[in-house]
Amino acid sequence: MIAKIEKRENGYAAIFEREYHHSVASVWSWLTNNEKLAKWFSELSVAELKKGGVMKFDMGDGTFEEMEIIAVTPYEELAFMWGEDRVYFYLKEEKDKCRLTFIEKLTNVTPHTPKDLAGWHVCLDVIGELLDGRTVHNRKQLWESWYEKYKQALADYQE
Repeated sequence: MIAKIEKRENGYAAIFEREYHHSVASVWSWLTNNEKLAKWFSELSVAELKKGGVMKFDMGDGTFEEMEIIAVTPYEELAFMWGEDRVYFYLKEEKDKCRLTFIEKLTNVTPHTPKDLAGWHVCLDVIGELLDGRTVHNRKQLWESWYEKYKQALADYQE
């Protein structure tokens, strides 16, 4: 299911919901353990897991973008800057599963926004596959399909 897009007072929010039939601790490890993180978002790594700490984004040219961690509560919340935007992972234990709510707070909707949202969509799905012990071999094809859907969904929001 496509993310819910909301217009807010200071921009926009894209809200993704996922249920994983795994513990919060297991899901948390896929967000914060660099070895696991590399399997679903190879350019991203945790340098310092603390408020004021750093997430690093590998630009692919030997340089890294450092993004400030703005909130971290183990097994509950991880949030960091994403350029001018902010991304939030919220985890909640529910009976035999973990509910993950991912929110990207967007300053503006640009022509690049559908690319990012399609990427987050695929990443969140890949986390689920990895948790279940499966691998995803067609990420690019999945991304292309979701990119078209996000382009359509965001057409009325672009400034």
